[in-house]
Amino acid sequence: MVIYFDFDSSEVHPDDRIVVEAHAQILARDPSSEVVLEGHADERGSREYNVALGERRANGVRDMLRLLGVGDGQIRTVSYGEERPATIGHEEESWSRNRRVEFAYVAR
Repeated sequence: MVIYFDFDSSEVHPDDRIVVEAHAQILARDPSSEVVLEGHADERGSREYNVALGERRANGVRDMLRLLGVGDGQIRTVSYGEERPATIGHEEESWSRNRRVEFAYVAR
């Protein structure tokens, strides 16, 4: 599952909160489950800025999950900045697909 963000923003859209809530329910039902929240940014901005922005995005989703009862030990965050684009391109359509947080569940 993927949550998308506006340009230069780490705020989760109200429409996407239902997605975060659904993941919180999944994680709360199985306290042994873990998720890695992978933060991403588009290519605009410096590498350092984009890594920090990806981190803010992942941490924002993490904080929402925590508020919904998910344990700290179930969540890890990582930021790839602009290094792992979902799509290649130099226009808004591509950039909008690259501004994201991906949920990656840890296999056991």
